Amino acid sequence: MVDQTQSEDRINRRQFLGVTLAASLLALLGQAAVALLKFLQPRTKAGGFGGLVKAGQIQDFPPGSIHHVLAGQFYISHVEDQGLLAIWHRCTHLGCTVPWREDEGQFNCPCHSSLFDEVGEVTGGPAPRPMDIFPIEVVDGEVIVDTGNPIQRQNHDPSQATKV
Repeated sequence: MVDQTQSEDRINRRQFLGVTLAASLLALLGQAAVALLKFLQPRTKAGGFGGLVKAGQIQDFPPGSIHHVLAGQFYISHVEDQGLLAIWHRCTHLGCTVPWREDEGQFNCPCHSSLFDEVGEVTGGPAPRPMDIFPIEVVDGEVIVDTGNPIQRQNHDPSQATKV
């Protein structure tokens, strides 16, 4: 004769499989939620785009020069008699990356042929306004650019440049 109290306390195969399936689904949903939260978090890191970027020392940017700072996605343009401009390398037409063409002496967008001069002012093409700029601060001779605050402008004004 089988003891009924002992068989009621034990879990049968169907209950075991149900509990195991529920625990597996709960673990899977938990992992998916953690992955989604990590995906949605901003990926800003110190010294990278979206924050403060150290571009270099003032002497690295002689008057009349234009240097690309890849970590910050901008150009430092040292305009004679004006100062330094940090120009975002993004076209104001459709957002393409705009290279500086030393041989042409201008920024030339490869997507739709927008042209910009050394201060980011539109000189040709479909771009509706000048290239955006970032605020620059000079601390102990080092040029620091705040890429978290792009400045949209309708035209270039010499007061937008940082005096050095």
